[in-house]
Amino acid sequence: MNGIMSGIPTGITAFTATNLDDLVILTLLFSQVNANFRRRHIVIGQYLGFITLVIASLAGFLGGLILPSHWIGFLGFAPIAIGLNRLLNPDKDTSSTTESEQELTKSSPFAGLLSPQSFSVAAITIGNGSDNISIYMPLFANADFSSLLIIIAVFLALVGVWCYGTYKLTCQPAICNLISQYGNNIVPFVLIGLGVFIILDSASLHPIALAFSCLVLMGLVKLYGINTQIETSADVDW
Repeated sequence: MNGIMSGIPTGITAFTATNLDDLVILTLLFSQVNANFRRRHIVIGQYLGFITLVIASLAGFLGGLILPSHWIGFLGFAPIAIGLNRLLNPDKDTSSTTESEQELTKSSPFAGLLSPQSFSVAAITIGNGSDNISIYMPLFANADFSSLLIIIAVFLALVGVWCYGTYKLTCQPAICNLISQYGNNIVPFVLIGLGVFIILDSASLHPIALAFSCLVLMGLVKLYGINTQIETSADVDW
């Protein structure tokens, strides 16, 4: 009983303190839902990313090996790449992508779990939550086994609450219209800014090295968009 009484408020406090910024990110993600990017991708990706953070914290608690925080910071390149791709290749999504996803969905009930969209959301969650590990590790270390289970259960429940709350927020007419009008233009810059913050905050790269890396990544993303456009045009001509 003591584990339950202490675990629930501890879990709520720790989760809220470390995931307030996820509310903004999830709201933006849900505003981008379309034929290729579904709500299930966001929910599954959020759970995958958060469970990874919890497992990493448990590995530290159990004395296992864990990646240094500055290595985890390199996951910040995931939102940067996604933001650059949306900014430089806005028309990259094609009907063939939609058809391939529909075929995958029909062929496997785990399509949402294995989709690149879910992994992209998971990478954003992990990158943005790299500092969570430093908070969860001592929290788990100071809890007994029953409290630990309660805290983790509270965490997983609140992930669902976070997803549901932000989704309902985007369903409000005023907010939905505002996000629909400006969201597509804002989201790429938000993702890029998020990635830059993650990398700098974790001291993964110096600003100059980060700027050079972003320029290289920008070239690669643009080249990818050109190649995709050429392949699409060739398929149409054929």
